[in-house]
Amino acid sequence: MKIDGSVAVVTGAGSGIGRSIAAALASAGASVVAGDVDAESAAQTAATIGGVAATADAASTEGIATLLDTARRTFGPVDIYVANAGITGQSGLGDDEAAWDRIIDVNVRAHVRAARAVLPEWLDRGSGHFVAVASAAGLLTQLGAAPYSVTKHAAVGFAEWLAITYGDRGIGVSCVCPMGVETPLLRGMTDALDTEVRMAGSAVVSAGAVISPDIVAAGVVQAVADGTFLVLPHPEVLAMYRQKGADYDRWIAGMRRYQRTLG
Repeated sequence: MKIDGSVAVVTGAGSGIGRSIAAALASAGASVVAGDVDAESAAQTAATIGGVAATADAASTEGIATLLDTARRTFGPVDIYVANAGITGQSGLGDDEAAWDRIIDVNVRAHVRAARAVLPEWLDRGSGHFVAVASAAGLLTQLGAAPYSVTKHAAVGFAEWLAITYGDRGIGVSCVCPMGVETPLLRGMTDALDTEVRMAGSAVVSAGAVISPDIVAAGVVQAVADGTFLVLPHPEVLAMYRQKGADYDRWIAGMRRYQRTLG
């Protein structure tokens, strides 16, 4: 995908990784729609990068339509869609069914609904790039938070399916799986009153370096340009993933030990 001259939509662009991805794409020559549920944050990002803001819930079909319509009216057909918006959800098993529905909507169905919206046009012209911002939790797991871990696994699985199904038809897919990134989302975990949420945050920050979202964004831009699927801003995740696959029982036992040290 040639980024210079392209049109990109970035969800959750009001802060954190989304804001950095929007800025990096704009710096590479893309015209960017910065989408967020927070109108003020989206506007701040758009003003900073010379893009346009769109207030929309990226988990809903209507919100996705708003993002795409804004891009088409302002810049033209969308070439790159970055499904970045995400939430942490409840800790433990997640007792609230409505909360489970919401995290599945935001972390998984948002990707499915966006793909449904962009793929017909992309397939007609034989090009387009879908970026799924997941997490290392989607390759490994997230201690203390089943809803987050499960939905990030699902996001990785959906991205894999897209890449396999449509890769021969000109559609690029990248799946981004960082560990700790300095974002409001991570700060919300480490500062939480809930002990399980704090433990989940501690698991993230103690597993490796907490990096700038700009590092993640640089990796995303490179992956889009190169057509790379897996983006690992923390390279050590690959070794962990290989260890998991090499001996699943041993890996689970190791994760239990790690959990005990954090408990």
